[in-house]
Formats: sequence, C-alpha cells, structure tokens
Amino acid sequence: ILSNKQPEMSEVNQAGSADAPTTGDGAEVSGEASQQQPQQQSSDKWLVALKDPTPGLNTLSQCMVLTDVTGDGENRLVVADLGDTRTNMRLRVYKGTALAMENTIIDLPVGVAAFYLDTNTPRSPAVAVASGPSVFIYKNMRPYFRFTLPPLDLHPLEEEIWAAAREGRASAVQVRGIIEDLRNQGASITGRSQRLLALHPDQLQEFVEAYKTAPLRRLSVVTALDTLKKSHSEEDAISCLVMGTEACQVQVLDPQAFTVLAKMQLPSPPVFLCSSGLFDVDYRIVAACRDGVIYQLRRGAKEATQGIRLRASAVGMIRVDKHIVVATMDRQLSGYSTKGKELWRAALPAGVTALAPLSLPSKGFNAALVAMDNNTVCVYKDKLEVDRLVTEDVVTGIRFGRYGREEATLVTVGRSGGLAIYILKRSAKFVDGAGGVGGPPAKQFSRLPLPKKTRLFVDQTLRERDCAVSMHRQFLHDLYRLRLMTAENYVQALETKATPISASKEDPVKLACTVQGVGPVFRLTVGLQNASLTTAIAGLGISFAYDGLLYRLEKVYIPVPYLVPGLTYNFSTIVECLTDKGIADAIKVYILKRDNDSPLVTGVVNMPVSESFVV
Repeated sequence: ILSNKQPEMSEVNQAGSADAPTTGDGAEVSGEASQQQPQQQSSDKWLVALKDPTPGLNTLSQCMVLTDVTGDGENRLVVADLGDTRTNMRLRVYKGTALAMENTIIDLPVGVAAFYLDTNTPRSPAVAVASGPSVFIYKNMRPYFRFTLPPLDLHPLEEEIWAAAREGRASAVQVRGIIEDLRNQGASITGRSQRLLALHPDQLQEFVEAYKTAPLRRLSVVTALDTLKKSHSEEDAISCLVMGTEACQVQVLDPQAFTVLAKMQLPSPPVFLCSSGLFDVDYRIVAACRDGVIYQLRRGAKEATQGIRLRASAVGMIRVDKHIVVATMDRQLSGYSTKGKELWRAALPAGVTALAPLSLPSKGFNAALVAMDNNTVCVYKDKLEVDRLVTEDVVTGIRFGRYGREEATLVTVGRSGGLAIYILKRSAKFVDGAGGVGGPPAKQFSRLPLPKKTRLFVDQTLRERDCAVSMHRQFLHDLYRLRLMTAENYVQALETKATPISASKEDPVKLACTVQGVGPVFRLTVGLQNASLTTAIAGLGISFAYDGLLYRLEKVYIPVPYLVPGLTYNFSTIVECLTDKGIADAIKVYILKRDNDSPLVTGVVNMPVSESFVV
C-alpha cells in the first residue's frame, strides 16, 4: 500500500519484530508486537507500516495534512516542519516511506490546509501554508500564489515620532521613550518598535539610523487556518480559506480572486478554528481564542455573538459529527453542542499533546484521536475510551485518513522527530474499551427477549385503535391539569417565599439547611450564600417557627453579619426533642430583612425521629 512491495510488508507484519528488515532509507519496518511496552497494554487493531526515527521532524497536528497533491489518486503526507523555530523551516512531502519533495519556508508555519480552488481536471487540491503575515499557496507542490494580510492602522504618535527621527528632529533616546510610553498605555505598536525596545541602549542609535528611512508598516500574523466549502458540499468542491489573525480577526479568503470575502472581529486572537456549512448559503465558524473562550461566528455577523468559557486554556479543538471536542490543559476532554452547551466531559490520565479527528465513513464511526504525554494515543467516542495505542515516543503531531491507497492510516510524529505510520485492520471494531476502560457493554447490542402476545395484549390493542380519539382527549385534559397545578404551586411558592433562592434582585440570598445528630439533641445548620456578583448584603436575620411542645431551640433568632459575594456562611443552633412518643415535625426557617414585613426566603426542615425514643 505504501510501497510497491505489499506482499512482503504483510509478511513482515505477521512475522513480528524479532528479525525486522529495514527500508532503503534506514526506516525500520516492524510488526505490531514491537509497539507494545511492558508497562502498558497496546491495541491489536493496528499494523505498523513504518517506524523511522531519522527524519528529525518538528511539527504539530495543525501543520500536517494527507492529500492527493498530484491528482494521481495516491495521497501523500504534507508536513510543515518548524525546524528549530528560527531556521531550517521546510515544507516536506512524503510518498510511501520516503521523502518525495521539499521546499523552504521563510517564516514559522502555523497551519497547513488542502483545498480545491478550481474545477479543472484532473482534480488535484492546492496546499495552503500559513506562515507569518502571509499564506503561501502551492499547486502541484509548486509556488502558485502568495496572499499577504493587509497592513493595519498605525498609532498616530508612533508614526509621528519615526517621521521626526527621519527628519532629524528626534534622537534615538527620545524615540525609545515615546514608544515605551505607548507600550505602557497598551497601544499596538509595529514590529520595528518592538525590536527597538528590546535593544541595549548602546545599539539604539545604530538601529534608528538603519531603519528610519524604511516605510513604517504594522502587519498582522496568521494564527490559525481552516477551510470552508463555498457553494457545494462535495468532497472535491471549491473551498474558501478561513484565517485567524493576531489582530483578533477571522477572514474568509476567496479561492479564485484571493480577496477577502468576509471579515469578523473577535475579543482575542484565535488559536484554533473549526468551520462548517457553505459560505454562499449558511456557515458557522467556531474559534478557540487565547483568552480561554470559544466564540461562534455565523453568516452576516461582524463580531462574536456568544462564548463558551473553558476551565483551562485549549490545547486542541476538532469537530466530530455535529459536536465540538476540546482538549484543555487541565487534562480534560469536553464535548460541546453547536449552541455552546456542554454535553460531556472526560478526565484524561495525562496531558494532551495532540488532537485529531478519526473518521471511518464505511463503518459510520467518528471519534477523536487524543495523543498524551504518557506515550499513548487513545480513541475516544464521546467520553468513552474505545482503543489505546502505545507508542515509543510522545506524539506531537497526528493525522488519520487516506495515505497512499489505504483508507484508514494513522500518521504520527514524535517529540524526538521520528515518523510512524499505522494501518487500521479491516476487521477492527471499536466496541470494547482498551484495557477494560469504558465502552458500551456487549449486551447492549443483543436483542431483548420480547414476550409472546397474550389475549389481554390483543384486547388492549383493539381498544386503543377503536378509542384513539377519546383517549387522546383525556390525555390532553390530564396534561393541562398537570400544567395548571404546577403553575399554581409555583405561584404559591413565590408568594410564601418557599423557594431556596430569594426572588429579590436587591438581596439575592441562597438558603441551605442540614440536620446532624441522632437525637434527642440535634444540630440544625443554616447555610447562607450571597448570589450577587458585586454587592454585599447587610441587615439580615434568621428566625425559626416550630412546635414548642415537641422542640426547644437554643437560639430562636440569629443575627447575620455582612454577606460577601461568593462565600457561604454557616449558622448553627441546638434543637432538643421534648417528646418520647416517637413523632417528628417540621421546623420553618425564615430569612428576615430589617424594615421588611415579609421574609426573603423560607425553608422547611423535616426533622427526623429521635432514635433514642425509637429504640
């Protein structure tokens, strides 16, 4: 599949790793048994097609894509290598087990995407590489077009001080002082000014003399990259590029004219983008931003409408089916609906290093691939772990899809720069959890033993068919009565202040009561919490109403001090049961407000029977 010697590769996978041969590039081809480590149990659903520790790749999942770059029907691996993040940044193309092509990248890449920009035949997608302020587009892996983000507006004072330096009216020290004041005020300055602030005072004059005559420009930087179908949803339909920028913007780029079709504003720079829909019909763009919030953008919107506040910063975001799956730095994997509601959350055993979708259309199976720093790659179907693959290195980049002519291939890049390729067995089924972790039980897929039809069942079926109208009317009548009773009880609870939270907007108080002890002496604890965000509450008191023949309270009235927002205050009193008849009653708790004739909140505590009298 990955080379012209498919029979030998299959034999190697079956033979194991004891006498594993090597390819011409020095890459070891070993069986799946070599991937198992003694401390963790690996999955048996994957065949090891390639394990090469020599490429020296430094990349992330966003900089990897599997696509048919030449249109010959054979997918290749396109990787944007980060190098040492300063030099040696390259765009590499792998075919089978060997490096097929390599191009130099002039700036640090942040994303790679494959998309179709025309309808020419044979159908071959273009590759877009986001690097610095530009997006480089390759057609047949040859440079095709370069799109650069338009320059941003300059701060008037920064523009004026550099003009003064160019005309000789300001010294290098004065330029630095003005620019430093702008930075302290939170103003956005150019890259030239930022470099000036980082220099030693002895180097200021030389730097200003070298760059004062150059045009002053403030360029933004691309931070995230994704694709969006333009007018058709087919796999090879024309797509638009979706770019996130450091200027807190999301821009949609036309694939043919390379002009900006839409521009939307965000409160923070985006780091991950997920797009769905059609640009000409309706679309939705989900952006995970640097402030720890996920925002949603829809067609026609100029700015974000709603956000999902995450518990920690996001380290990965993908779309699985119609849901958004987010991995965060606190070792949590969460699923959200398109409306922003959290559907599920799963705790992970280690930190997440890479996240990618896993899609098997032939089996109707979609899941999330989660690579963690404990040398494992786990497959999660919602919050259930359905498979686990143990690797020899921590995975930093991961992709699943068609590679060569094999439909289900997993490509991983390790932290040490190694490249590994796994092929999913055609007989693999993601049903049971790996190592006994999660997964639907086997009985869930078995049919229930339905009982035989009895005479009573047949009679009831005939009765429901003959009296369907009257039964439906009776059902609606009972439903309306239930709604009426619910509304009446709700109004009564509001009038009697019997709700656990105060309905007053000025004094939002939350009440919670607990009883401790077995009798005849109990401790009644009343917990109060100020539900306001900014305002403290004063002048409150706690009063009790009870049957004096059954109980005696140590404190009938408890004054309440200032309630600070966000804290819970507990107040206790001793309750003594006076009867030996084994009966109990309720004690009402009133939260009173000074100069107010009605309580803010009323709580009813059902006292337990004293166990000393029961015995």
